[in-house]
Amino acid sequence: MNSSQIKHFDYIFTGSGLASLMIVYKMILSGKFTDKSILLLDQDAKQKNDRTWCFWEKEDSVWNSVIAKKWDLALFANEKIKLDLELKPYTYNKINGLYFYKFVFEEFSKHTNVTFLNEKVTDINELETHVFVGTEENRYTCNYLFNSIYTKAFAERQTKYPVLQQHFLGWFVKTEKEIFNSEEVTFMDFSVEQKGNTRFMYVLPISGNEALVEYTLFSEKLLPKEEYESEIKSYLQKFGVNQFEIIEKEQGSIPMTCFPFWEKNTKRVLNIGTAGGWTKASTGYTFKNSDKKSTQLVEFLQNENLNLKNFHKKSRFWFYDLLLLDILYRHNELGSTIFSSLFKKGNLILIFKFLDEQTNLIEDFKVILKCPKLPFITALFRVFFYRQK
Repeated sequence: MNSSQIKHFDYIFTGSGLASLMIVYKMILSGKFTDKSILLLDQDAKQKNDRTWCFWEKEDSVWNSVIAKKWDLALFANEKIKLDLELKPYTYNKINGLYFYKFVFEEFSKHTNVTFLNEKVTDINELETHVFVGTEENRYTCNYLFNSIYTKAFAERQTKYPVLQQHFLGWFVKTEKEIFNSEEVTFMDFSVEQKGNTRFMYVLPISGNEALVEYTLFSEKLLPKEEYESEIKSYLQKFGVNQFEIIEKEQGSIPMTCFPFWEKNTKRVLNIGTAGGWTKASTGYTFKNSDKKSTQLVEFLQNENLNLKNFHKKSRFWFYDLLLLDILYRHNELGSTIFSSLFKKGNLILIFKFLDEQTNLIEDFKVILKCPKLPFITALFRVFFYRQK
């Protein structure tokens, strides 16, 4: 194929995951990119309900119309305590992947400058004046490229930064008896056997007899599928449920690491989403962070003399996340103790504010001091000493 047949775009997004879709949607909303051509490339056609996103929010956002369910109450539990937590002024919100895809693609279809192609990316090559992108079917060029295709090897083939996985398997079940409180989400139920890890149940109830029940771990290694499923069955049996219908299933693994993916950003190529370190390392939450980062990026793209390498700004919250991950990587069994101390002694509104990275230093210390002291002090010295070497 000669150069005259290679189509050029102002912006290309390789991978159309959550971050890419948020960015393009907000570019449209801004009205500042109507003269710019935008291409999204993904081997997945985005026509399945393949995931669930949840986030807490004080006020309505641009995503309000696709929120499937909101909760004002949350349950936190371990083998000794059960805490019913009032979330106000926050709500905990659930978005189904398929509805989100339909929502953004319907908007994209109204704009002739936005193109989505169901093609697998095979090659990215940055040149001085543009970026070259190859797929199995075609070749393209662009001025700037945003990559959300995650490369596991970048994080997992190094030893400087710990890498855990938030891995889970969930069943959306329908039971004969009404056993769920549809007004209360279960954030973390650590009453399940820990087996030397950080393991908990996560429950999103839709009605008295319908809920998404997920067995979740923050640990290094994944489990056989049968073990997740066995734990979900055992958990339902605790409520006296032996007969139930599985409506849908979902399974995933989200990397939890402070590896500096942004160091691979260049003048014309920006890594975004999980591939850019946008996932909140200490919790695995993706939606809220991507929402914030995508807003910042759309504003950043309006600068003259654009250099994508300048977009990322590291904050002290990255260091806090690194401390927690260092502890959980070395002592994975401490997860229940750490999270229990936060929720048992802490102010939930302050915890949410801290996880949203909106606290000041005094508020930071109020949260951190609720955690077990010795593991964090040890991690502080270990991380500081190691990073000075």
